[in-house]
Amino acid sequence: MAVAIVLAEHPGLKFEPLAKTLGISASKAFDSVKRLTEVGIVLPAGRRINRLALLEFLEHGIQYVFPASPGVFRQGVPTGRSGPVLVDALDAGDESVVWPCAGGPVRGRAIEPLVPKAAELPQRSPETYVALSLIDALRIGGARERALALHALRQRLGMPGTALEV
Repeated sequence: MAVAIVLAEHPGLKFEPLAKTLGISASKAFDSVKRLTEVGIVLPAGRRINRLALLEFLEHGIQYVFPASPGVFRQGVPTGRSGPVLVDALDAGDESVVWPCAGGPVRGRAIEPLVPKAAELPQRSPETYVALSLIDALRIGGARERALALHALRQRLGMPGTALEV
């Protein structure tokens, strides 16, 4: 799913830069694009995203296909409700959610990120970091978190949305 987000941000991106952005191999990026094309999220011509299909999957399927459950407390990079977009909109209390990372700025309950090197995204690709932290809110959040995250993702993807009622 992270591959789809990067392609939404950079349509037509070649496999090498796509892989470098996410810290994965070019072959893994290729395989991911192939799978996303098979399910209709990536359009066959030019590695462009079917934004409606992507949003539909994010809204209705992400938490089932890529479930996450906050676990033990660890140092890490804030994500989900603790990420850069939602942290000010939600009162997360003292319990942050993080991608585990020894040098991370926050201590919180760890979740498994969608890509192994996600903790490096704030420096490598800040826009991808923001998007994936919003997706984590969809993976683990309650109704209000999910509504705010979906609204923010719609805006990031340039999609019209309904008025936010939370």
